[in-house]
Parts: sequence; C-alpha cells; structure tokens
Amino acid sequence: MELCPCGSKKTYDQCCLPIIKGEEKAKTAEQLMRSRYTAHCKHEIDHIFNSCLPDKRKGFDRKETQKFATKSKWLGLEIVETIDGSVDDTKGQVEFIARFNLKNKPQFMHEKSNFEKFEGNWYYVDGKSVPYKPIIRSTSKIGRNDPCPCGSGKKYKKCCGNK
Repeated sequence: MELCPCGSKKTYDQCCLPIIKGEEKAKTAEQLMRSRYTAHCKHEIDHIFNSCLPDKRKGFDRKETQKFATKSKWLGLEIVETIDGSVDDTKGQVEFIARFNLKNKPQFMHEKSNFEKFEGNWYYVDGKSVPYKPIIRSTSKIGRNDPCPCGSGKKYKKCCGNK
C-alpha cells in the first residue's frame, strides 16, 4: 500500500485520493491543503484548479502549473500551523512548508494559505510567502583555537569542535 504523499501516514487511497477524485469533500482547510500538495505530487492539475475559490480561478495557468508539478520532485509537506478551518468554521489558514527538488536543486515553498468554505466546500483563496529568516547568533562564534566552552581546558578544535 502506498502512503499518501501529504505525510498523514494514511494510505493514499484512504487519504487524499478520494478528495482529488471528487468522491469526498475535504472536511477541513488542512485536509484540502494536504490534498492540493498531493495533487502536485501526482500531477492532478484539475484538482488544483477546482479547489481554488471560483472567484479566484481567473488567471490560473494550467500549462505552467502542470510543468512545475511534473518537473519538481516532491520531497515532503510540513504543516507548521493551522488556524481555524475546522469542520464548523467558514475560514481558515494553513501555514506549510513544501519541500521539492527542481533541476536537482533542493527548494522549498513556505506559505500561509487562506481557505474559505463556500456552498459547503473548502476552497483555497490565496497565500502569502513567509520570508526566510536567517539564524542570528546570540553569542560570538567560537574560534578553533579558543578554549572549549565545555570547561575541559582544551582548545575547541581538540575537544568539542572535533566531533
């Protein structure tokens, strides 16, 4: 049995496939988000288009979406945070990171996506990229010849820096 690409640990047949094929509705915004990621993995462009809010479908480039989906090797989906978007809600937001390789280069898409329930169905509305935040060191960098901070009395390069 093939596991679903969305990372739910369920089988594809029991997770995103029924939603992608229109046999079931997504019950939550996150479930729709997972099915959209899986649709990219499986090159199911109709689902990506159909899961967009009808008012937002104008300008959807099917050819470019198909090209992007097929040229990318999809590596995994991480749901960072879900705000609202439950069965009883009408709006929700899902922050996610989708990892993929494009032209053999690792890349990721980090986005906060907005979803809306319209006529009983969840739809993707829009999303904003989450800017990359570089790691800022709060302490100064330890030099190779500095004393090791573990207190051994050895140089860093001969102690903890040698691991």
